[in-house]
Amino acid sequence: MAAKQIMLSEFPWDPGYSIAGADEALTPALVLYPEIVASNIERTLELLGGDASRIRVHVKTAKLGYSIRLLLDRKIRAFKCATTLELVTACENGANDVLFAYPAMGANGRRVAQIADQFPNVRISVLVENDDQLRQWQGTRVGIFLDINPGMNRTGIEQERTDKVVSALRGIGELGLEFRGLHYYDGQYGGLPWEERTRAAHTGYDRLLKLVAEIASEGFTIPEVVTAGTPTFPCSLAYPGFRGRSFIHRVSPGTVIYGDATSLAQLPRDYGYGPAALVLTRVVSQPSAGVITCDAGHKAVSADAGIPTCLVMGNRGLTALSPSEEHLPFAVAEGAATPRVGELLYLLPRHICPTVNNFDRALIVRGGTIELEEKVSARGHEAPLLLSAGAKPVS
Repeated sequence: MAAKQIMLSEFPWDPGYSIAGADEALTPALVLYPEIVASNIERTLELLGGDASRIRVHVKTAKLGYSIRLLLDRKIRAFKCATTLELVTACENGANDVLFAYPAMGANGRRVAQIADQFPNVRISVLVENDDQLRQWQGTRVGIFLDINPGMNRTGIEQERTDKVVSALRGIGELGLEFRGLHYYDGQYGGLPWEERTRAAHTGYDRLLKLVAEIASEGFTIPEVVTAGTPTFPCSLAYPGFRGRSFIHRVSPGTVIYGDATSLAQLPRDYGYGPAALVLTRVVSQPSAGVITCDAGHKAVSADAGIPTCLVMGNRGLTALSPSEEHLPFAVAEGAATPRVGELLYLLPRHICPTVNNFDRALIVRGGTIELEEKVSARGHEAPLLLSAGAKPVS
């Protein structure tokens, strides 16, 4: 199934994004607009019928303790993450239910178990897909989710292998561990048009529920089923098979908290999401006619989702070209005004999650004014020899 990349080609300018005193800021800079973050959270909860228990937000996007607290303020309590630093950050900022949604092995697994001991009031779970992973959790206080591969072929047990799933469930019981549910991330459909994406996702959910029924026939109870990152969030909402079940069904989008040029194109416009995180950059050169360069290369705006890496808010006459580490050139469309050297531009990234991870700090802008500067708490990873040094929670 071929998937094409989807992103917005333009986004209109809103004066609310303007920053008083922006000339004094070093660039490139990550800018967060908490009022829009709050609006995006509220829209998500409205789509979930006001039930905050139906979402397990991915911390890989939020990254900041500041943003995690905004989610907690709105009664969201369940999260998932992919690094031990994200796990620590979520725990330190008040999360009480976190799924470590990555196949931890070796020292990484021991670190997760250590964090679980350091935060005894937090319900920490992990993903498992084989016996080696399962055995390492014996004697720990973590719970177990089985990772199901929906065809993305990144991690997980192939969902047709009921025998392997049942064997793993028996192993969980034999080791005295707690089975907490199934994790099913169908991220491979993000590049498909809406109707085709929905059909593909729903076909996968049909197979998932068949697996659920087969598990139940073996005498096992499934407490929770987690599906859907941002691209298939609407597909999960529209799937009637998840309603009225004995298990709790949670969706796990991350990008919706900030939005980006990809997710805003993938999600229905009437969902009402807006860009809540931008990159402030300066034009530093006009190397030739029809080309300008700004200081937001791929060490600022992530290039992982492809070229163009971003769009300029309110300026459809600029198209981002291939970046280098600190340089991002733009082609200026014929007849469009050429920004002057030194002019500030506001960029909407194609993929916000790794873009946030590129910055040590974020400017929090409310009402056009820089209110404070916040650390990107979960940027990167913990120190690799943390365990040998006697690990403590990272602040």
